[in-house]
Amino acid sequence: MSGRKNPNEPIPNLEVGAVIEVDGTHIVAELDPKITELTRVFGGIIYPIGQFGSIIKIHFGVRIIFGYVGRLRMKSEFEREKGLAPESDGTARVVEADLFGEGEWICGKGEWKLNFERGVTTFPLPQQKVYLTPRSDLGFIYGEGSGSTILLGEHVGSGGTPCYAEMNDLLGKHTAILGSTGAGKSGTVAAVLHSILDRGKNANHSKWHPQIVVLDPHNEYSTAFPEHIRLCTDENSLLLPYWLLNLEETVALFVGKAETATSQTNIVMNALWIARQQGAKKLGIDVNCITVDSPIPYSIGDPYDLDELGNKDGARDNEIGFVGAVNSLRPEGTDKKKHEGYTKVIRKVESLCRDSRKMFMMKDWDGVTDLLPSIVKQFVGEGPSIRIVDLSGVPNEVAGAASSAIARTLFSLKLWQTREEREKNPVLLVCEEAHRYVPDRGEAQYEAAQDAIKRLAKEGRKYGIGLMLVSQRPSEVEATVLSQCNSWIVLRITNDSDRRHVQSVLPDSLAGLTKVLSGLRRREAIFVGQAAIIPSRILIRDLVKEGKSLPRSQDIDFDKGWQSDTITDQHLSEVGKRWRLQSRQVE
Repeated sequence: MSGRKNPNEPIPNLEVGAVIEVDGTHIVAELDPKITELTRVFGGIIYPIGQFGSIIKIHFGVRIIFGYVGRLRMKSEFEREKGLAPESDGTARVVEADLFGEGEWICGKGEWKLNFERGVTTFPLPQQKVYLTPRSDLGFIYGEGSGSTILLGEHVGSGGTPCYAEMNDLLGKHTAILGSTGAGKSGTVAAVLHSILDRGKNANHSKWHPQIVVLDPHNEYSTAFPEHIRLCTDENSLLLPYWLLNLEETVALFVGKAETATSQTNIVMNALWIARQQGAKKLGIDVNCITVDSPIPYSIGDPYDLDELGNKDGARDNEIGFVGAVNSLRPEGTDKKKHEGYTKVIRKVESLCRDSRKMFMMKDWDGVTDLLPSIVKQFVGEGPSIRIVDLSGVPNEVAGAASSAIARTLFSLKLWQTREEREKNPVLLVCEEAHRYVPDRGEAQYEAAQDAIKRLAKEGRKYGIGLMLVSQRPSEVEATVLSQCNSWIVLRITNDSDRRHVQSVLPDSLAGLTKVLSGLRRREAIFVGQAAIIPSRILIRDLVKEGKSLPRSQDIDFDKGWQSDTITDQHLSEVGKRWRLQSRQVE
C-alpha cells in the first residue's frame, strides 16, 4: 500500500448509486441510471455490480461502512413489495446489502492500513453514495481472523484472498456441510480436516494431537488420510459389543422396530439388569453402584434350540447371561400365550447371533476381560489423529444403534472427565450422510441415534465435543440437530425443498444466498456463521494441487468401464459366493 493516495477519499469510477432506504443493518441503494453494463473497471480489474457476496462501501466522514450484497432487482419490484405504486421507469434497479462492519484508514510509516471491525455503530443516510470495494482493500476486511484460525480456501472474486475460519467456533459450536451429490462435499470435509491437521505446523505448535472421529458410511475417507486408524466391521477392527448399548438401544436391538409391546420392553429391561449384575460381580464391581445403563459386560447366554417355554432337553436355563435372565423371569405353567413375549425376545437374540453381518456387535463376552478401556481407546488416545469408522458393511437396521453407541461413548467419556481433563483432549465427531443416522423421521430404528446425536448437539460444546454434520439432503436431517449448528458451509444444492430448508434455518439477512446455491461451481460454497469472519462466497482449497489425496469418489466412469473386458463366469461365481456368505471384499 506504499505510496497510495489517501484511501479515505472516494474513487469516482467505483461509484454505483445512492442509498434510498436504511432498515437497521439492511440497506437498499438505487443504481445510477447511467450504468448500462453491470461492471466497472478500476486499476485494470473488472468489478461486477450487484454480484451476490460482493462488498460495497459507504463513506461517512473518515469512517467507511461495509456491506455484502444479497440481492439485485428492479426498483419497480421493490416498490410493489413495499405496497407503493411504482414511480420509477422500467429500467431502474436497486441493490440490497447487509452492513457487517466499518473501519478507518490509518497511515503509519508511509503505509496505509485499514483498521476494520465487525459490527456497525455508524449508519448511512439516504442519498449517500455507494461504492464498489477495490480488491486491494479486501485483504484488510477478510483478514486472517483473530485467535486460532484454519485455512478453508479463497474468497471468490477477491484475487486469491485467503478465507480463514475461526477454528474454535467452527468445531466447538458445531458446523453443517451441505451440498448435492457431485458438488464436492466429501472433498470439502477432507479439506477442513487437512486444515485442522496442518494447523499445528502452521502455528508452530510443539505438540498437536487433534482427536477426530469420522463416521464413514461409504468407505470414502481412507484414501484421503493415509495415516489414520481404520475401524471396520469387515476386518473385525471395530469393537462395538452389544453390552455397550444402554437400555433404550438394547430394546431397539432386541425387540426391534416392528414390535412396540410394553411387555417385551419390560422383559428386556429386567433381564438386562440381572445380566449386568452378573457381569459386575465377575469383574469385582459393586452391584449397588451400577444402573441398567452402566456399560457393564454381560454374557448373551445360549439362545439356540429353546422351545416355546424356554426349555432345552426338558430343562430350563435360568443361569447364564441375558437369555438365562429372560428365562428366570418367565411365569410358571405351560400356557404358551403367557410365554410368548419372552420367547419373542429370545428368538430375536438368536436371529441376531446367527447373522454374520452383525458379529461385530453380537460376539459373546468371555466372562473375564474388561473391554471398556479398549473400546474407548479405539476412538481417542495415542496414535493417528483421524479415526475413520467404516460403517459401509453395517446393516441398515443396526446402523442407527452403532452410530448411537459411538456418539454416546464419546459423550459419556467427556461427561465423566473432569473439566481439566476435557480441556486437554476435545473431540470432533464428523457425521457423514447425517440424514442416514439422524433423519427427520420418527422410525424406531433411528430413535436411539437421534437421541444420542441430539444430546451431543445440544450439550457437546460444554464438554469438549464438536459435531460436524455432512449431508446431501438437509431437509431430511433431524431439525433439532441441524439447528444447533452455528456455522454453515453450503455447496451447490439443486433440490428446491433442500434450498428452502436451508433458508429456514439461516438468519433472515442471509436468506438471499439460497437463490445462488443451484449455480455454484464444484468446490464453491457459501460460508456463513460464527466461524466466518464475514459471510462469504468461497472456493474450497484444492487438495489435488497441494499433492494430497481426495476421498474415494463413488462415481463410476462409464466410458472407461465399458472399454474393459466383459465379466467372466468365474468372476460371477466369486461375487455370488461373497453375496451368499455376506462377505465383502475389503477395499
